[in-house]
Amino acid sequence: MDRQYLCIDLKSFYASVECVERGLDPMTASLVVADPERTSKTICLAVSPALKARGVSGRARVFEIPETFDYIMAPPRMATYVEYSSRIYAIYLHYFSKDDIHVYSIDEAFMDVTGYLPLYGCTARELGNRIRQEVLDEVGIPATCGIGPNLYLAKLALDITAKHSPDFFGELDADSFKEQLWDHQPITDFWRIGRGTARRLAALGIHTMGQLAIYHDMDRLYDEFGIDAEILIDHAWGYEPVTIADIKAYEPKSRSVTNAQVLGCPYGFDDALIVAKEMADASALDLVAQRSVAASVTLAARYTRDAAHRPAGAYDPADRRNYAPDAGGTFRFPVPTNSRDAIVEAVVGLFEESVDRTRAVHNLMLNFNGVQPEGDGQLSLFDEPEAVTCERSRQEAILDVKRKFGKNALLKGIDLMPQATQRDRNRQLGGHKSGE
Repeated sequence: MDRQYLCIDLKSFYASVECVERGLDPMTASLVVADPERTSKTICLAVSPALKARGVSGRARVFEIPETFDYIMAPPRMATYVEYSSRIYAIYLHYFSKDDIHVYSIDEAFMDVTGYLPLYGCTARELGNRIRQEVLDEVGIPATCGIGPNLYLAKLALDITAKHSPDFFGELDADSFKEQLWDHQPITDFWRIGRGTARRLAALGIHTMGQLAIYHDMDRLYDEFGIDAEILIDHAWGYEPVTIADIKAYEPKSRSVTNAQVLGCPYGFDDALIVAKEMADASALDLVAQRSVAASVTLAARYTRDAAHRPAGAYDPADRRNYAPDAGGTFRFPVPTNSRDAIVEAVVGLFEESVDRTRAVHNLMLNFNGVQPEGDGQLSLFDEPEAVTCERSRQEAILDVKRKFGKNALLKGIDLMPQATQRDRNRQLGGHKSGE
């Protein structure tokens, strides 16, 4: 017997929550979720279905919305969205064990409903509609649903079929997938095929999933995509071997932790270094909180592409180096660490060695590699045990204060400088305003 999966997506989730909070109908109200304190170039986090129906992209920038449109701009409130998502997940738990639910994102989840259909005495479609109706009745959020015999087809039934169906429900199996979607374009509508993959496929003369499935030179596909060719071929035939049970059982061999931000405006070298120090400090504290250590840290800095906002004395606007690759590098610690002193020193060193002093920085990222649980506290030959113990006690005390009174209850002097960003970031969830 084929398995049966539901894939449920909450329609324009952030926008729908804001509509419910205002007593508006999420399907008819014109509303976007975007931060009015940012520039008009900021990307909308969500666009209501009514505006999408008028041609506004789901990821439009604010300035791209026609000025003639009358709409509400709602500032992001990530804490509220998390609370709504938790309420909806609780509804899913009324029907299924958590072992049969895979939360794909804050607004999307997969459910393996195979063993539940005899229990509830209904089809997968009837069960999906029952859940959608309960979410609408209890929380006020409309949902779209896809169904399929594997995770991939359930996702496609949601992404391509359901979103163009009048009842927002889609259903696919291997045969209907070939009949309905083998000739579908653009190929980027398919899960896991981005623009880069689409360009590489197009270079081989492949523009549809049907063409991919019957491509005449499989060796060439493997030369181009390596092991990923296997996934592409499986998906072209509607095949997906991975189950929710496989996902639950997966244990990564290694782990990394990333701290990244887009700066509100182009930052000169010294100002960007202040932000890099803040990020290093915050990341060290996060590692301590997780009882984890990192083997190395990677810094990446991206320069602004806008010559009009270069710092004083910066590069010539005509200089093609403005489009040079990003700066950065990696530092490997003598032993894996979460020491604030070691991490800040490493990040400052990488920044000073790699970032061009004449360029304006727009993006910063720190990636901590080889993250693992704390072990026996092995020290480097250059560490002083008393100093390490003192620093760890200080970090633990800082964490205790922040947990009890909030992240901004205890700040360093650097956080109070006008160029600093950490105070604002402490009031965010997922890089956006928490609304608290």
